[in-house]
Amino acid sequence: MNTSHGTSVDPLERARLLERVHAAVLSGDRLSHEPRPVVVESWRRSLEARIDPDLREPPLSFAAGRLADIRREHPLARWVPMLRQTLLDAADGTSHVMIITDADGNILWRQGHPQVCRDADRVLLAEGTRWAESAIGTNAMGTTLATGVPVQIHSAEHLVRAYHSWTCAACPVRDPETGALLGAVDLSGPLHTMHPALLALVTAGARLVEGELRWRLHASDDLFRERNAHYLGESGRGAALLSPSGRIVASASTAQFVPGQRVGLDGSGIVRLDNGEHAEVEPLEGGYLLRVPQRRRRPQLSLQLLGDGIPKATVDGVRHELSLRHAEILALLAMHPDGLNAERLALLLHGEQGNPATVRVEIHRIRNVLGQDVVKTRPYRIAADLDSDLGALRKALSRGDAEAALDHAGLLLPRSESTAIRAERDELLASLRGLALAARSPELLWRFASTDAGRDDLEVLEKARDLTAPDAPQRKVLEIRLRRLSEEEA
Repeated sequence: MNTSHGTSVDPLERARLLERVHAAVLSGDRLSHEPRPVVVESWRRSLEARIDPDLREPPLSFAAGRLADIRREHPLARWVPMLRQTLLDAADGTSHVMIITDADGNILWRQGHPQVCRDADRVLLAEGTRWAESAIGTNAMGTTLATGVPVQIHSAEHLVRAYHSWTCAACPVRDPETGALLGAVDLSGPLHTMHPALLALVTAGARLVEGELRWRLHASDDLFRERNAHYLGESGRGAALLSPSGRIVASASTAQFVPGQRVGLDGSGIVRLDNGEHAEVEPLEGGYLLRVPQRRRRPQLSLQLLGDGIPKATVDGVRHELSLRHAEILALLAMHPDGLNAERLALLLHGEQGNPATVRVEIHRIRNVLGQDVVKTRPYRIAADLDSDLGALRKALSRGDAEAALDHAGLLLPRSESTAIRAERDELLASLRGLALAARSPELLWRFASTDAGRDDLEVLEKARDLTAPDAPQRKVLEIRLRRLSEEEA
């Protein structure tokens, strides 16, 4: 419902309104108020699962005799005392019960005031029962597990009428190692106990548990890394240490792996990497050692992207003429050595109208021409040893070396209308012009004035003329150009 959860809303008044909305939705009558979107979607899922609003109780997943063993093995078991102290002490401990479920919505722990627990028993809000949406309809625990976000459900927002006298708030807890749901933390109580702070409270409790889990994970990683670091040196640049789930904990300093990256493990001892190569996986105490066979020599790629000529790419001595579109893509990849995804590349090429699907097609064509080892995917990037006139110009400008920069003077893909290419082109030209003017060298100014960009640059021509000896042949050419520009402006 689009009604606020603020403290100014009376819980009982709101419950009566929700009852009317609930009845109208189920009967198909016209609504006086719209339910909240999270409730609407949950009711839709629940009704699609054939949940009867007149259902009396949730299903029993396991008997009390199995509960101790299941609790003992669950990763949240260690944090139950901390959650009890955090949640029940902060909330009104005489009016709420704290509930912790597993990822399937089975209640593993329920703690709180004896009277509230007895009230909960009457509606089977009890340990061993299953509270997934598919089992008992809309409720905070089931809905937070279904959506993956914190949820507060009040009174008749529950699909099943038997729980209209309850209010609850729940937050999921995730495993920092895998991102998988571990379960949910919930506070439930009589409907008059509804308060917006309850949702923030259970969220804080869940985040506290995740923080503790993350700290323990980092400590485990540090110990695993310390015990097995020698394998990285022994196995060469294609080695990495993996967590039990296949997460890269550490790798050789020259390896092409990113900490936190995941490798798919299937128990075969062989894995296929993103680049298509196969690697061996060897079990270690607390994880795995991944070894990659010695990689082949990286291809050599040379790009010619400056000037009016046809752009070209040379791979291991074989030259290829490039279309403007392929030259633009390779220029952008050269400017972004860490790589770009299809969406970002489309935006740089075509602005808001860019189509990632078109970019994927063009990348496929480039890889077919230049080779699969030259341009890699996920993200798109140049994986060859790159030498380009664009790179040489950028390096010379960054060093302030005007003479070297003028050796590569030329506009970047002058026919390109790409916003990103034009911006780079203008920036390079401005830097080169500024460097030439600052040098106050007649030779360097003459060289810049001889380029397409400097030929009609009034300031450059005047400064070059003033610095050039009166009897130098270049002086006459500069004066003729200046006279022509003056006549054109007149």
